[in-house]
Amino acid sequence: MLHEKKIVVVLPAYNAEKTLEATYAEIPHAIVDDVLLVDDKSSDRTLAVARRLGMRIIEHHQNLGDGGNQKTCYREALKLGADIVVMLHPDYQYTPRLMATMVSLIAEEQFDVVLGSRILGIGALAGGMPRYKYFSNRFLTAVENLLLGHKLSEYHTGYRAFSRRVLEALPLLENSDDFVFDNQMLAQIIYFGFSVEEITCPTRYFEEASSISFTRSVVYGLGVLETAVRFRLQKLGWHGSRIFDADGRRLDAPI
Repeated sequence: MLHEKKIVVVLPAYNAEKTLEATYAEIPHAIVDDVLLVDDKSSDRTLAVARRLGMRIIEHHQNLGDGGNQKTCYREALKLGADIVVMLHPDYQYTPRLMATMVSLIAEEQFDVVLGSRILGIGALAGGMPRYKYFSNRFLTAVENLLLGHKLSEYHTGYRAFSRRVLEALPLLENSDDFVFDNQMLAQIIYFGFSVEEITCPTRYFEEASSISFTRSVVYGLGVLETAVRFRLQKLGWHGSRIFDADGRRLDAPI
């Protein structure tokens, strides 16, 4: 707990056996009240490692995709009474040691959302990010900043902290169950006027870390561009989109 705020860390996991323990070990447990792992029907020993570490666990009995996993993460974190929720992919690409800084910015009511950015500073390529991913990240971010009328260093990080009111307000159930969920969520955050801050975050790329294939990356990129266009059309009043509908389905709606 920090400044009387209950902090819950959620780990959307899929085949994270090799990196889960290292990720968990660096979480600042002195300020974190609960750690929740949601397993998306892993085929490895992710669940066994999580049980050995004493985590709170929710197990999907079928693979729901990254977006489907995160929807469960946030819904269950709110049920646990979280005031601040930190979402961290347990692939050990992002250091959990920055969590205290991210959380404090929300606990002190300076920002609604804090992102750990791989692009601020010089950490991405130095940490081993493939060049094609780096340059596609920069291209997509430039297009999104233009269409969303915002300025972020990247929209694709897997390390994010949210205030409770953000998770309760957004129509998250309207979003995709695939990887583009992350991007749609950030677009919603900007559309509904929540404040966002970024901090620089060193990253690691190595064999055991999760990574989507080139084909899935292309599908994701097209989804990112579609989301940005839908955002702009909604702002112009030319087209309505459920993901930007204030009356869209929230986490407390029936699934």
